Amino acid sequence: MSVGRGQLLREGLLKNTPPTDGGEPTGRKKSDLEYEIIGFSPGSQCDRPPPLLQKTKGKRMANLPPRSTGLAVLPAKCPQNHIERMPPEILLKILSYLDALSLFSIGFVNKQFNEMANNNGMWHKIYSAEYGQSKMWRPKRKDELLDKLADLGVQEQTEGHWKKLYFRTMAGFNLTLWKQLRDNSPFTSPPMQTEQVLRHQLVTWEITVFDKLGFEGTFHQSRVYFSDLSVTVCWTSGRWPHLSHLATLQLDAVKREALRPPNIIKPGWRSLMAKFDLDTITINGHVIGRDQLVNLMLLSPGIIIGIWRGRWSIAFVMASFHNHRLLERSLLGTSICPYSPPEDKPYSDKTDPYFGLHGYTLRLILHDTVTQILDCHFPQLSCDISQIRGGFLQLNAISRENKRQHTPFSGRICLPWRCETLEGTVENCCIMNLTLLDEYQNTFWCVSTPVSMTLNCKGPFSLYQGQQFIIRYQDAEGKVRMDLVWLEEQRQYFLIHLVVSVSTTKVNKHFGKHYI
Repeated sequence: MSVGRGQLLREGLLKNTPPTDGGEPTGRKKSDLEYEIIGFSPGSQCDRPPPLLQKTKGKRMANLPPRSTGLAVLPAKCPQNHIERMPPEILLKILSYLDALSLFSIGFVNKQFNEMANNNGMWHKIYSAEYGQSKMWRPKRKDELLDKLADLGVQEQTEGHWKKLYFRTMAGFNLTLWKQLRDNSPFTSPPMQTEQVLRHQLVTWEITVFDKLGFEGTFHQSRVYFSDLSVTVCWTSGRWPHLSHLATLQLDAVKREALRPPNIIKPGWRSLMAKFDLDTITINGHVIGRDQLVNLMLLSPGIIIGIWRGRWSIAFVMASFHNHRLLERSLLGTSICPYSPPEDKPYSDKTDPYFGLHGYTLRLILHDTVTQILDCHFPQLSCDISQIRGGFLQLNAISRENKRQHTPFSGRICLPWRCETLEGTVENCCIMNLTLLDEYQNTFWCVSTPVSMTLNCKGPFSLYQGQQFIIRYQDAEGKVRMDLVWLEEQRQYFLIHLVVSVSTTKVNKHFGKHYI
């Protein structure tokens, strides 16, 4: 049932314009009338008319709701964002009252806030208030003209210069604390207080995955296990995407500020630890262990992915980091570039013809995520020139022929895992922590990585009657070989052979020699 014009005029929906003979307002088109009925003009900033307009167009207002329903009158124009209308000077003045962490967080709102949150003037003020006095560069002259010139010099820097400098200084300013807490062990060389410093600095580790369509997801750590030489981090919660859909996996250390309440999560300083291109990884060539539920795929030294068998979907991720330079790697890197350690100056000793071939100290630990399986310490390891083969120096820690060097140990070589709902154990897998020191007790080579133990059916003759196993590891800097025998009656393993080989390229660079 149509509605009369008089009723529409009483409702205030039409302007009081004298009608023409055809019953339409003078000088207007039919479409303009229908736009005004719902309070929407053709020149509005909205992208498209509301659904009510689409229903009434071409039907002479026949579908308008009755008076009893209370027809809503829309404004003539869509409301404008008042923040966008505000002068940038006012916005910068408001943002200048924020602290460093809040100013950093607000840069993630939109593009406009990101540009203002990188303002050099505000970050210069924050930097000078925080570190200016300690750096002894705070300007002391009070002349107004000189102050204005100094402000111009600040703004001439590239966008975000003082912001980056602030966070870099904040990360490096804690070096004094590290030096006070880190105390080198005479056997391991890495700092003994690594766990204390990492917890004090509120360092956590996160994984960010990118699929082939460009979407990303972030997973926070679930559990962290600290040992004498390494830190093991597990990610077990969250819905992981299918492995075939992933393009990149990135591992970052994140330093956050202490907040109250502590359950609030704000962006922190990110330090890139590792980044992997999953398109180049095939599961058949990187599996180091399996059980009835998962396969363990080794991405790189220290990082494994648990994959559900038969489904190719991720169950969990586990990473093991050696304590050597872990603090620097977790705090002094950036979100796009990992920490690069300074190059060691080569030692030189022209009086010793065998310099760099003796005086090594080895510390080897086998453990799972919680329990320690084996801990060995071998001082004064050496190598003859005749033992340099294939570009490696061989350091024999345990010999098969010397029974007194054989090391028994009790324990089960396995690696337990856990996800949100299930848990299990992968047999014949564990985590190996290796630290090799030179004759000056400086860290020469270190690694922390999961390894697998395989049956050695073609092994040489052994003094023990039992199954022989072998554990191998190799990277660009060195390689390790361990031979073990399982004695069923004693229910324990015997480590009967241990050789650590170091690349001659690394030795030549470290000691300034030219061994073949």
